Amino acid sequence: MRQSCELSRRKAPQRRTDAPKAGDRGLPSPLTPQSFACKLCAAVKRPAQISPLSHQALMALTKKQLQLPTYTARLDLTVAAMTGLSRQIVRGMFSNACVTLNGDPVSEPGQPGLEGDTLALVYDAQTRYKPLPPVRHNPQFTIVFEDTHLLVVEKQAGLLTVPTVRREKDTLVDHIGRYLSRSDRITKPACLVHRLDRDTSGLLVFGKSARVAEAIKTQFEARKPERLYAALVAGKLESDRGTFESYLVTDSDLDQVSTLQPGQGKLAITHYEIVQRLRTATFVRVQLETGRRNQIRVHFAEAGHPVLGDVRYAVELAKHPHWRERRLALHAQTLGLVHPVTQQHLKFTTELPACFDRFLTQA
Repeated sequence: MRQSCELSRRKAPQRRTDAPKAGDRGLPSPLTPQSFACKLCAAVKRPAQISPLSHQALMALTKKQLQLPTYTARLDLTVAAMTGLSRQIVRGMFSNACVTLNGDPVSEPGQPGLEGDTLALVYDAQTRYKPLPPVRHNPQFTIVFEDTHLLVVEKQAGLLTVPTVRREKDTLVDHIGRYLSRSDRITKPACLVHRLDRDTSGLLVFGKSARVAEAIKTQFEARKPERLYAALVAGKLESDRGTFESYLVTDSDLDQVSTLQPGQGKLAITHYEIVQRLRTATFVRVQLETGRRNQIRVHFAEAGHPVLGDVRYAVELAKHPHWRERRLALHAQTLGLVHPVTQQHLKFTTELPACFDRFLTQA
């Protein structure tokens, strides 16, 4: 094996000067399975010392399933070292799903590989592989809590939690998946437990496995987690505290509307308490007992006090001269749940967004 490892650095044997050299474009290259393994091992451990593969050897390489001999911090560096292709071309191969790890396409060039992972390449010399322009991750998210089982994050307003029918690729789930692939080398998607509207900010929990996510979902279905929201609503609420209870159904415009008829729609219960009364608005703390889509927005809009900035429910009432933000005045501020593995009670609270503070000093 040592002899084959040294093969790329040895001088070629003497031959006729008019004879084609092995490795020239169009001629086969004697690359055995042993030298494949040696090349891969060296590419992982000593990428700067590896000579490029010939065209024919590269073509042969794309038909192989190769096992990583050891952990590699970046797959793109390994592929570039093995093939001799430029970093630009290699990144283009990743962007075009031409690199797979354990059968799954790898889109992130900086993803690590584990010992024993199966690497495969697809390469066509006639194709110009150009890397896709980077996605601008704005807004982002903040890690609030993380262990080996779950992840709690604070989402910024303007970021979709999950893709819609338009199949957007810059969602919170995408961000979390990329983060986990880099930090924990988890290649499976993050397991979503619940969601927030695009224009709502605040806390969300993800499971790092389907088992953990299902255990947390069971808590949500039993109405056990504590979920408190901060909201700015239009007008002056009469009671210092109160409860909205109705059944939510979807109308022909795909909006949520309430009905008092049991058996029609899903039961939705929202509790609120006034934090501060303003001249033409009210700052409230909202507690969800159930978690239906748009529940808080629907209940307050139907009461004549829509969430400021709402462009779907009671739109005209939701406008306010001091709320100029392109988002809802709604923030998931507190989240409490029982850890599904350790059984420890977890509770997280975030600061109010700066736009809330600005409004409270002006309104």
